Amino acid sequence: MSVLGPGDLGETKIHANRKMKGYLVLEDGLVFEGYAFGYPRAASGEVVFNTGMVGYPESLTDPSYRGQILVLSYPLIGNYGVPEPASANGVATAYESEQIQVQGLVVSQYSFAYSHWQAAKSLADWLIEEHVPALEGIDTRMLTKRLREKGTMLGKILISDENLEFYDPNTENLVSMVSVKYPVLYEGGKTKVVLVDCGSKNGIIRSLLARGVTVIRVPWDYNFLHENFDAVVISNGPGDPTMCPETVEHVRKAMEENYPIFGICLGHQILALAAGADTYKLKFGHRSQNQPCIEVGTQRCYMTSQNHGYAVASQTLPSGWEPWFVNANDGTNEGIRHRSRPFRGVQFHPEATPGPVDTGHLFDEFLTNI
Repeated sequence: MSVLGPGDLGETKIHANRKMKGYLVLEDGLVFEGYAFGYPRAASGEVVFNTGMVGYPESLTDPSYRGQILVLSYPLIGNYGVPEPASANGVATAYESEQIQVQGLVVSQYSFAYSHWQAAKSLADWLIEEHVPALEGIDTRMLTKRLREKGTMLGKILISDENLEFYDPNTENLVSMVSVKYPVLYEGGKTKVVLVDCGSKNGIIRSLLARGVTVIRVPWDYNFLHENFDAVVISNGPGDPTMCPETVEHVRKAMEENYPIFGICLGHQILALAAGADTYKLKFGHRSQNQPCIEVGTQRCYMTSQNHGYAVASQTLPSGWEPWFVNANDGTNEGIRHRSRPFRGVQFHPEATPGPVDTGHLFDEFLTNI
């Protein structure tokens, strides 16, 4: 005997959804035909792929995906539904922000029937609620290979006879769209850390609070130097780090004051810019939960969670700085640190969510510098 969960849908609804065709159009002219299962509207953005096997609720709510159409290369998506929104200490426990951040979603096979003890709704229902379009029935293996060979490119999801211009999110300051608009205080302990919110994942806040730290979350362009704090964390976020000159300048001044600083993902790139190094756009980026990173000077390799399209040019690091981690796959920079001062940054996500927590100890190491 089989037991149907709350997400098991009848054949009528499945067939009704599969009759609505949709198309993913790439800027190089390639068109993929599939079926709509999200909100029935057109959307455009930068098409990127993620090779993770799980974690779509976290990925969809990650602000680093702002302006992007997300392709999930794992073939079956939606089988465990979507959890109920919940929070602790004012921070969402299941999501990485308060809304879905992607422009659209593309998958190979969508599971209309879901089953999980924490599931509150289907992925399709969630996408429809938040007006996010999605396509299934797409050959995501071929699409991913195309993006790897030719590089990340612009694209658009078209439903029915709609049309839409291509949209390049990298021409805009995406960080200003996802950052908080005013400072937010999370009480946690005697030590006070300023979190420069460039599109911060909730996992960073949860990681700091779990270590007994009070977090002062400030907007990306906020001059936090007049606040009472002990250290600085620069968060992840979307787009090109050179679009955040105000953040770079504030971090540079914090370095002059010798505050301990820890940059994560985009925050790592901003730290590098503040130090005087350069950044550049990767061909197709790193988006997965299985990126191997080697700690320089050791034989230790960590499995990491990543989501970024830009990287630090190691050869441009000024005197006093050194590479800390490198990607074992392509040799790109995955971390920097100052040889004598308390400044360090990593390209990957030590807070994970989703992904392995192998590098969670980096938060502890950072806090010992305070």
